[in-house]
Amino acid sequence: MAEILAIKPAAAADEGPVTTRLDKGVLRLTLTNPPANALSLAVMAALTAELERAETDKSVRVIVLSAAGKVFCAGHDLKEMTARRADADRGKAFFEETFAACAALMQAIVRHPLPVIAEVDGLATAAGLQLVASCDLAIASHEATFCTPGVNIGLFCSTPMVALSRNVSRKQAMEMLLTGETIDAATAKEFGLINRVVPREYLNQIVTKYAQTIASKSSLVVKTGKEAFYTQAEMGLADAYAHTGRVMVENMLARDAEEGIGAFIGKRKPQWTDE
Repeated sequence: MAEILAIKPAAAADEGPVTTRLDKGVLRLTLTNPPANALSLAVMAALTAELERAETDKSVRVIVLSAAGKVFCAGHDLKEMTARRADADRGKAFFEETFAACAALMQAIVRHPLPVIAEVDGLATAAGLQLVASCDLAIASHEATFCTPGVNIGLFCSTPMVALSRNVSRKQAMEMLLTGETIDAATAKEFGLINRVVPREYLNQIVTKYAQTIASKSSLVVKTGKEAFYTQAEMGLADAYAHTGRVMVENMLARDAEEGIGAFIGKRKPQWTDE
């Protein structure tokens, strides 16, 4: 998977807090909200809207989430939130709206029928780390760093901990949450927060290689597998086996399973119909 490919660059489709680029079934969503790519309400709304659009676009098979600049994502826009303390309710309604939008965004990634890969170069902090942890795969450069520093400013990273604690062990999660200290990419990989650490100059190409490899599979099968993975993860052992057994039966009845198994036996390349 670490093969390096020469990728022909494509132009961004639009300007705004999230830009898009579609190439060979891979939709790249890039945060472009300098300097920190903070998750303001506008950014979260734009990202959620692009994810929703991708669900109905049959030309999209994999999504890559990246960011422009030196910071991947610095979490919530604290200046935007602080300004609302002047509201009559001291910002309560706005804070509720912000955290609800963030929770909806993170769940939209997990529940999305397509695989979502985080391409991380730079700092991912607080809700930015939550964004990385919510993705199905995460590949980072050697320069990437990660932290949940809320405890340092009197705001415990309670919502980021939901995604964090579903990726790393409890003690590793609590270490990050209680100290607020930054970990490097190698430590993040050791913790299980990310999949791979690669040189910065090859990050884009390696992520694209992963994405194109996944895009070459049956989208029906990938969708079935992703949904089953997260569903069974929330179940007890017996229920998980019962559920995935039913999924396997339905999968076996799919045209792509018949085609794929037939191609394997016949020693030929399968022709997917995504049915």
